[in-house]
Amino acid sequence: MRPWILFVIFGLVCVGAAAGTKGQTGENVDVRSGINHGEFDRLLKKYVNEQGLVNYGAWKQNKADLSALDEYLKQFAPRPDNPAQGNEKAAALVNGYNAFTLRWILSNYPTESVWQLKDSFSGKRNEIGGGKVSLDDIEHGALRPLIGYRAHAVLVCAARSCPPLQRFAYTADKFDEQDDQAYRTWLARDDLNKFLPNEKKAEISSIFKWFKQDFDQAGGIPKILGHYAPQSVREFAAGGKYDTKYLPYDWGLNDQGPHGRNYSQAQLLFDNIFK
Repeated sequence: MRPWILFVIFGLVCVGAAAGTKGQTGENVDVRSGINHGEFDRLLKKYVNEQGLVNYGAWKQNKADLSALDEYLKQFAPRPDNPAQGNEKAAALVNGYNAFTLRWILSNYPTESVWQLKDSFSGKRNEIGGGKVSLDDIEHGALRPLIGYRAHAVLVCAARSCPPLQRFAYTADKFDEQDDQAYRTWLARDDLNKFLPNEKKAEISSIFKWFKQDFDQAGGIPKILGHYAPQSVREFAAGGKYDTKYLPYDWGLNDQGPHGRNYSQAQLLFDNIFK
């Protein structure tokens, strides 16, 4: 095999792993209590479809709704005198992560992938709790320590292989139920997770590989799959007696329009090396 081909293959493997884990480090983030998520809920219902894809084109053209998103995000900025705790903190930070990601894409739309933009996950550009934090801070520094594996069904980083973006904002009083719903929606999508009892195989999201330690702390991947998988395959998923394949991650933009549909692993490699 020619050396340049080996280099490309090695590069794809390394970039794919790096893109998936995104370092897995971050600083803790506090957020104030009492944030109103009603306007974000309205925007999600307006611009997100049942497949979790976003109508970025229409949203970007609507100045009133761009302003509404900005006004919603301003609620996160003040230093908290009374920091949110428990499910209120979890709901606020999940909404914040998703809303800041949406605003980042809208500010740079059209784009084919979040990876075509500079420092999407590590850039400390999001105003929360009296300072500027990164998406990695929210995910790895705050939410994973707070809610563990449950973070992985609800954080949506604008990619087609992400768990589907739900058409509602998370709230403190319904967070457990909403998180369960997000998991069940994700595992019911056979383009994102596929259970094949007759072949004794499961083809699941690479998220389960990248964050295996979070699932292990909750009893292991089969236990989680068995809890949330569709009823028809739940016993099979829980049993764990199958070969597991982790599906390649499609980092193409989760756009209702044409952008991101043909984003390739080769383009991901190019974007990470030459961006």
